[in-house]
Amino acid sequence: MRKTTSLAAIAATGTAVAAFAHSGATGIVKERMDAMVAMGDAVKSVAPMMRGEAAYDADLMREAARTFRAHSGDALTELFPEGSGGAPSEAKDAVWSEWDRFTALAEQLGIYAEGLEGAAGNGLAGAGGSMDAGAMMGGSSGMGSGSMMGGSTMMGTDASGMMRAADIAAMPADAAFNMTTQVCSACHTRFRAEDD
Repeated sequence: MRKTTSLAAIAATGTAVAAFAHSGATGIVKERMDAMVAMGDAVKSVAPMMRGEAAYDADLMREAARTFRAHSGDALTELFPEGSGGAPSEAKDAVWSEWDRFTALAEQLGIYAEGLEGAAGNGLAGAGGSMDAGAMMGGSSGMGSGSMMGGSTMMGTDASGMMRAADIAAMPADAAFNMTTQVCSACHTRFRAEDD
């Protein structure tokens, strides 16, 4: 299976946050860091399956999807109240200055995680490797392409142009997983400060 950049970045983020940023974090900042670690751990739990190093386990994939979903949407945005930036937080000021974009990604994560949970029973795309979610969406993978940002799609979208959970649930699990982790990666790229 092809290892995606998103998979590696998300898994590394959980480790980096837990090891460094948690020192000194309290209150809401610690709560959101704990949520990010939980999602990073979920990625790590399925990473061996995505790399072809372990047998596919639909229940483990469902559990990872439920973790993403539990930390998405309002559950995620409520962890970022105005004024909660600054050290030891790694949140960029863009979280608050681009709040609509941030909340859209939080909502998208929930929809994609719901789709991933449904797709878990579909198994992985063919023996030849991981299906590229971007190809299914009619463009390249990642944010900036696909339906949310105005690209064309083969699948249906909701009124906002975002893919529906039911359509994602019809995909192979690895394609749905890639799409879900690409949302995480897009959010980190835009809204999380890089470690120095």
